[in-house]
Amino acid sequence: MLAKIRRQDRRWLLGWLAAMLVALAAAAGAVHVATQRHLASDAEHEALHYAQTLVKAVPGLPDFLAGGATEATTFTDLRRLRHLGDVFRFKLFDREGRLMLVSDQLAGAAPLAGPVERVGSDQGVTVEQAVRLLNDGRSIVELQHGAGRADRPAVYAEAYVPVVVGGRTVGVVEVYVDQTDRAHRAREAFVQVALALAAVVLALGGLGLAHWLSRQRQQRAAEARMRYLARHDGLSGLDNRASFNEALAGAVDASRRQGPGFAVLCLDLDRFKEVNDTLGHAAGDEVLRQAADRLRRLVRPDDLVARLGGDEFAVLQRQVPTAATAAQLGERIVAELSAPYAWNGQTVRCGASVGATLSGQPAPEPDLLLHQADLALYRAKTAGRGCFSFYDAALDAEVRSRHALVRDLREAAERGTMALHYQPLYAIDGHTLVGYEALMRWMHPTRGPVPPSEFIPLAEETGLIGTLGAWALRRACRDAARWPGALSVAVNLSPAQFETGDLPATVAAALAAAGLPAQRLELEITESLLMRHPDHALATLRQLAEMGVRIAMDDFGTGYSSLAYLWRFPFDKVKIDRAFTHGLGQDPKVNLIVGAIVTLAHALKIRVNAEGVETAEQMAALQHHGCDELQGFMLGRPVPDTSLAHAAQVTDTAQVTDTVDASTARTREGATAA
Repeated sequence: MLAKIRRQDRRWLLGWLAAMLVALAAAAGAVHVATQRHLASDAEHEALHYAQTLVKAVPGLPDFLAGGATEATTFTDLRRLRHLGDVFRFKLFDREGRLMLVSDQLAGAAPLAGPVERVGSDQGVTVEQAVRLLNDGRSIVELQHGAGRADRPAVYAEAYVPVVVGGRTVGVVEVYVDQTDRAHRAREAFVQVALALAAVVLALGGLGLAHWLSRQRQQRAAEARMRYLARHDGLSGLDNRASFNEALAGAVDASRRQGPGFAVLCLDLDRFKEVNDTLGHAAGDEVLRQAADRLRRLVRPDDLVARLGGDEFAVLQRQVPTAATAAQLGERIVAELSAPYAWNGQTVRCGASVGATLSGQPAPEPDLLLHQADLALYRAKTAGRGCFSFYDAALDAEVRSRHALVRDLREAAERGTMALHYQPLYAIDGHTLVGYEALMRWMHPTRGPVPPSEFIPLAEETGLIGTLGAWALRRACRDAARWPGALSVAVNLSPAQFETGDLPATVAAALAAAGLPAQRLELEITESLLMRHPDHALATLRQLAEMGVRIAMDDFGTGYSSLAYLWRFPFDKVKIDRAFTHGLGQDPKVNLIVGAIVTLAHALKIRVNAEGVETAEQMAALQHHGCDELQGFMLGRPVPDTSLAHAAQVTDTAQVTDTVDASTARTREGATAA
C-alpha cells in the first residue's frame, strides 16, 4: 500500500504511525507512574496506621526506644503485632537511628536486651535519614520486589515513619507492607486503562487518518478535475484548444516521419449569435452541447474533436488518404449540425460552415494548418454559409485583399470620401415624384466601384457601420434640405446602429444641423433588427416616431414573422421586396401575396412601397393592387445629388405635400389605435 502512496504522503503517514506509537508509550508510562505512586501512597498510609497502632498497643514502647528497662509485656505486645493486616515485618529505631528491634527476633519467647547489632543494608535508616524523619516528620517509602527470596512477597513496600508519642517523636519504625494483591489489582487496572487509552488514541488517530485519507481523495479528485479542465472544455466536454494544438503537433511530427496523412477541419455555427440574442445564453449553451454530441458521433475513435471557443470547433481527422475523405466528413458535419436543435420545448435552427485543409508532404507547421483551415472556413461563410470549402493558395491572396479593403474602407469612413446616390420614389401613378432613397456608394481609388453588397457587410463586421451610417444620415439630411419641400429622403439603418450609441440623438443632431423637418426623413429598417432586440428596437423606434420621423420596414415579406411586427411597431410604410415584384404576372401565388400585403397594410393605415419595378406589366399589376409608391430601374436609377432633376418633375408641390401629409396622418392614427 505504501508503494502506491506519493513520497510526501508516505512520509506523513510514517510520521503519523510514529506519533501514535509515541502517544501509546507516553500513555503507558503515565499509567505506570501513577500506579507506582498509588502503591507508595497506600504503603505510607498502612505504615502510619501501623505506627499509631504500635503506640496504642505497646505502652512500653517509648521506654524501649529510649534504651531503658524493658518489661516482658512489651515484647509480648510487639510479638502480637508482627503480622497485622498486610504488614509482615517491622524494625524499630531509636532517635539516633540505631536499630533497636527486628520483628524476626520476636519469633522466639526470650526477651531482647539492648540495641540490636546493625547488619548490612538491612539494618534500616541511616543516621541522616532518621534525623530527617524526626525533624521533618515525613515518611520514606520504597517499593521492592521479592523475586528470588522466600521470605519476601513478590511486591512489597518498605515505609519509614516516625513513632510519635504524646506529640513527641521517640523513634522510627520501618514497616514492610505486602502489596502483591494491590500490585496485581493495579496491574489489571493498568492494563484496562492502557487498553482504554490505546483505544482512545487509536480512535483519535483513526479519525485523523480517515480525515487525512478523505482530504487526500478530495485533493486527488480536485487535481484530476484540474488536469481534466486544463485539457477539456467545461461546457461541452470536448478537448480544448491547448490539447488540440498538442494533438495537432503530434500528428505533424508523425506525418514528417512518413506517417499517414491527416486533415484539419475548422467550423462554427451559423446564426449562433441570433440564438443567444433572441433566446438567451442558456439556449446557446444547450445548442453548443448538442452540437458537440453530434460531432462526437460523426468522427471515428482515432479522430479528435475540440471546442476552440465560443461556437468555434475543430476536428483532427487522422488516416486521410485523399481529399474526398475529408470532404465527406465536412459535408456530413454541415448536414448534421444544420438539423434543428431542441431547447425548453422550442425548436432552434442553427446551421454550420466548415473549412478544411490537408497536411501535405512535408506537413507544414500546426499554426499554419489552423490558419489554412480558418481561411477555408471564411470562404465557406462568405459563399453563403451552410457549406464546406477546402483551402487553396488563392485564399491567401483573397485574405490579403480583404485586409487591404478593410484598411481602405476605414480610411474612407474617417475621411468621408464615400458618396450617396439617390433613387427616386414615385406615387402610384408613376409620374409624381414623392422622394428619394439614399444609397451609399464607394468609388475605390484603384479598384473602382465597390458594390454595397461587398462593403456594407464588411463595415458591419469591422464595426465601421456606425461611422458610415452617421455620415450617410448627416449627408442625406443636408442634401434633402436643398430639395423642394414636398420631397422626402429615405435612409437605410443597419441593426448595428441600434446597438451602439444613442440613435435618436444622432438623428436629432443630423436634422438640426441640416435644418430639415423631421417628417421629411424616413428611416428604413429590416426584420433582422426586430428579431435581435425587439424591446430595445421598439423603444428606439417609438422615440424616433415621437420626433416626427417616419419609419419603414424594408424587404417586407422575406422574414418568417414580419406580420407579427406590423401591429407592435410604429411603421409608416412597408416596402414589398423586389422578389415579389419580379414574380408578378408569372406566379398566381405572388399576386395573391402582394394583394394580401397591400390589403393588410392599408387596413392598419400603413402605406405600401414596391421595389424593383422594371416593366410596365409589373407597374400595372401594382397599380391594380393599390400600392402607394413605386421604385425601380424603370422609373429611375440611383444618381448623385448633382444629377437629380426633381425640379422639372414636381409639377404640383402643394398637391404632393397634401398627399404625403394625409398618408402620414393616417399612419399615425393607425399606430396610435394599435
